[in-house]
Amino acid sequence: MSHDSTAAPEIAARKLAGRRRKEIVAVLLFSGGPIFESSIPLSVFGIDRQDAGVPRYRLLVSAGEDGPLRTTGGLELTAPHGLEAIARAGTVVVPAWRSITSPPPQEALEALRRAHEEGARIVGLCTGAFVLAAAGLLDGRPATTHWMYAPTLAKRYPSVHVDPRELFVDDGDVLTSAGTAAGIDLCLHIVRTDHGNEAAGALARRLVVPPRRTGGQERYLDRSLPEEIGADPLAEVVAWALEHLHEQFDVETLAARAYMSRRTFDRRFRSLTGSAPLQWLITQRVLQAQRLLETSDYSVDEVAGRCGFRSPVALRGHFRRQLGSSPAAYRAAYRARRPQTERHQAERHQGSDGLPHTPGAVPSGPAHQHGHPGHPGQAPAAPHPDAPVPHQSRRTAAASTLGGPSLAASASSADPAREAREAYIQARASVPGQRSAP
Repeated sequence: MSHDSTAAPEIAARKLAGRRRKEIVAVLLFSGGPIFESSIPLSVFGIDRQDAGVPRYRLLVSAGEDGPLRTTGGLELTAPHGLEAIARAGTVVVPAWRSITSPPPQEALEALRRAHEEGARIVGLCTGAFVLAAAGLLDGRPATTHWMYAPTLAKRYPSVHVDPRELFVDDGDVLTSAGTAAGIDLCLHIVRTDHGNEAAGALARRLVVPPRRTGGQERYLDRSLPEEIGADPLAEVVAWALEHLHEQFDVETLAARAYMSRRTFDRRFRSLTGSAPLQWLITQRVLQAQRLLETSDYSVDEVAGRCGFRSPVALRGHFRRQLGSSPAAYRAAYRARRPQTERHQAERHQGSDGLPHTPGAVPSGPAHQHGHPGHPGQAPAAPHPDAPVPHQSRRTAAASTLGGPSLAASASSADPAREAREAYIQARASVPGQRSAP
């Protein structure tokens, strides 16, 4: 699923500065970034595939700070260019940022602002959206990022309209994507925008990926949260809602429990979660319906009642919009796959001698070590789109939805980085083609 700006033609009409070239793509790398996300634009825009009918881009790999740049696995990279290369690019891609709570270098933010002012298209993949937000480029705009980091983005930058459901958001001259594979989706979208469906299809075939994926991030949302849900007054309201999904209540009920007006509640909820409370509630009810369809023999009508939907028709509509199938078809497909899945799981639990492993035992050896270098910009592996959503603790469901107590608060007004970003936003108000997201 993607969000394409209705104002895109107006924004796209902005002309590049004379020194910039449309076919030049600059990729801005930072130390500590994940290697996978960083390599996506390098592969899409940096390889000559004209023999397959893909128009060629000219790639400039630029260091956003002094090198060498360390990436996941302890690798060291040396970028051939510095920030000066961005001055020639018609498109600037930030594939990742190393920490969702630390500020990017001011020199890099200034280079991005200057590029945007001169008509360049600015792209943030996954946690790269945090760099764009820090530069002030997402204020008043729709944007997305990995669902796991969406609450933090919404809380740190409340003027950004964060939508954690989308795979990518195209707002004309500023584009953002969700994690990892969604970066490929957005890069293909850019090729499609520049050169048409044929070129994007040819590139997708070379990459062995779908030319255009349907659906969004809803099916990947993780509702398992830590027991400590923080002291925010909305946390208890969210916990109550998750405990009472089987009851029919609306957002007004939640606002009343928070002792807030509906307008104040909507604003506070969106600032903490990046999602409108009504959409969040519908998503929770659909997730609960998934679990019941997988684990019970209730009819679809009974599932609708036990998930708080006012009618089976309402369940079917929301279920299809979020998951792309009807409840009945979802259950049938799940049950058809289950015997095969259970057989594969049994085979995995058998050792090379054909005997089952002791439950809870962890085999030794590199092949069974699941640890990986942790860093804030690295997203966990997403489950298969058709995999069942695991049943999670209701009590623990509010903190991660609300961003958790560990989220950094907004920078103070005395913060030089914040002052620079706000100064840029004020200056940008007169730039043609800017708009606020609806």
